[in-house]
This record gives sequence, C-alpha cells and structure tokens, in this order.
Amino acid sequence: MSLPMSLPIRSKPYALLALLMAVLGTSLLALAPARAADNGSWSVFPTASAVAQRPYFYLSADPGTAVEDKVTVANKTDKPLTFRLYAADAYNTARDGGFAVRTLDEKQRGVGAWARPAKSRVTVPPRKSVTVPFTLRVPERAEPGDHVGALVALDERIDEGDGSLALGVRRAVGARVYLRVSGPAVSALAVEKVRISHDQPLVPGLGDSTATISYTLHNTGNVTLDPRVELRAQGLFGRTLLTRDLTKIPSELLPGQRVHLTEPWHDAPQLDWGDITLTASAKDTRESASVSFFALPWLMAVVLVVFGAVATVLVIRSRRNTPRTGRAPKGRGELRDQPQRRSTEPTTPSGTHS
Repeated sequence: MSLPMSLPIRSKPYALLALLMAVLGTSLLALAPARAADNGSWSVFPTASAVAQRPYFYLSADPGTAVEDKVTVANKTDKPLTFRLYAADAYNTARDGGFAVRTLDEKQRGVGAWARPAKSRVTVPPRKSVTVPFTLRVPERAEPGDHVGALVALDERIDEGDGSLALGVRRAVGARVYLRVSGPAVSALAVEKVRISHDQPLVPGLGDSTATISYTLHNTGNVTLDPRVELRAQGLFGRTLLTRDLTKIPSELLPGQRVHLTEPWHDAPQLDWGDITLTASAKDTRESASVSFFALPWLMAVVLVVFGAVATVLVIRSRRNTPRTGRAPKGRGELRDQPQRRSTEPTTPSGTHS
C-alpha cells in the first residue's frame, strides 16, 4: 500500500521546522490507496516471504511476546538517499476519517512504541534496496484487539519545491502494520452528536432549501471496522422524505477513534416537521441515533413571530381593561359581617305599674 507523506515547512528560517512538524504533520501524514508504499522516489514494503508478496504487515501475538519481521526500503532515484526509519501509531483524521500516522516527534503508545527497527537511519544506494529487520514487543498488559501503525522511512532533507511559496516539505513513505493481540475481540460502533442545520429561502418557494446533517462516528470496540451508514428522513405523518446510503465515510475506522462527518441534503423540505435517523452498521454491530427537525421559511417565521407578539399584546390589554366583578364594596361587606348587638338593660312591659 502507499503511504506518501509531505510535511510543509518554512524554508527560511529552518528553526520553524519543529513547530510546523507538530502543527501540520499530524494532519498531512495521510495514507494513499492500498498498494505498494511508493511516492515515486522510494518505497517501503514488507520483505517478501517464502510464500508470497505482502502488501501489509499482518501480525498476531500474545501479550508479553515478541514478533520479528523485516521491512524493505527501495530507492528509485539515481542518487543515494538517507532515511530516518521509525515506527508510528495510526489514527483516523477528525476531518474526513482518512488513515494517518503520528509524526516522529509525537508520543507513540501502540505499534509506534512497541516496534523497533534494527537501524534508525539507513542509506540506500541508487536503484537499490535495503532490508532492515525489526522487532515488535507486545507488553504484558497490552489490550486485546487490533493495534494499527506503520513503519515509516522519512527523508529528513527539506525539499524547497518550485519556489512559488515560502514553504518546503519533508517527505516520508510508510507501510501499514496490522497487529492483532490475542484476547476477546469486541465489535462495537456508536453514532453520536447528530445535528441538522437548514439554509432556508426568505420567501417560500423562491430559492433552494438545503440542509447539512452532521454526526460523529465512534468505534467503541477493539477491532478495526468497515462501517456503513444509512440516512433516513421522515416528515409529518411518517412520510419518507429521504433514504440514502452514505459514501463519505472512512473505509477503516480504527479502535477507539472518533470521526466527525457531514452529509448535505439538497432540496430539503421548506415546511415540515420530522426526524433524521442515522444507522451505522459493521460486522456484528448496528446502532442508530436520531434528531428532530422543524423546517420553516424565514418570511413565514417572521410573520408568525410578529403575529404572536401582536396577539400577546392585545390579550394583555384586554385583560387590563376588563372591570372586575363579583366582589362587594369593602365597607358594605364589613357591616354585613358584623353581628347585631342586643341591649342588656331590663325592659318594663307596657301597662304595668310597680
């Protein structure tokens, strides 16, 4: 397979090399389509076994054991080339899920920390190749499952390019390493943070309505997955608005990796209320996540807001102007509630004399 890499860097001063390697390197060490690792000037690939050629390193080991193999670096130019040879961890880029590897200056935790070439620097004569043994030692407490990385040949020279930009590059090529550590293999996938944003026309029916659906695909297991994602949109009364198998997803999602992806929805409804459901599946796993949406053109939304505000003001005013009834005056109520007083003086019946 191919792993050509170019690391941009300011040509002057060269002191910015380390900074640009750290900032730009991680996102630019992307792997090209699967074939012999080659950038036209040199290639890196597993040394042919007695059985057949190998496009990748496929290794398996128990925790606490070591695996030995060999990597070949071939020089295709007419001049000798010197390379820095090192092992690196692989990861999925957050932008599009592309396969990439850590730079030489980054901390390695898996294959990049466990694999050690017999030589850290190698000079390859013109039109020749050099084979270098390496040893991969798996720690006792290594987690079971897949650990993916690469063996990288880095040209430490700075290529000035065509001079049109004040940037140079450092190029590298690497061959992938797929290591399976024995133990329980867990295939698990999750769809997280599903969101939808609308771009609605001002006037209903005048202009296009588009939507962007964003989500995060997360490999929560310990094996590499080849995921598939299905998008389904339903409107009012369960009407199916959209059904689509998404294509802009990584072909390999490494264990523990998260990838933030987006999917455009052209001709999205201008007035509707429904749900978006994303279903991700891979071998032995299937998970779904949904989000509700409410599509409303801007002009209609403004009219509804203004109408609501006016209606609210009218209701408040009508309540204030309505006289209150059903309550007696305060003075009369107090007299009515007081008990009548009776005279305690003795009375003399009329017509009686003492």
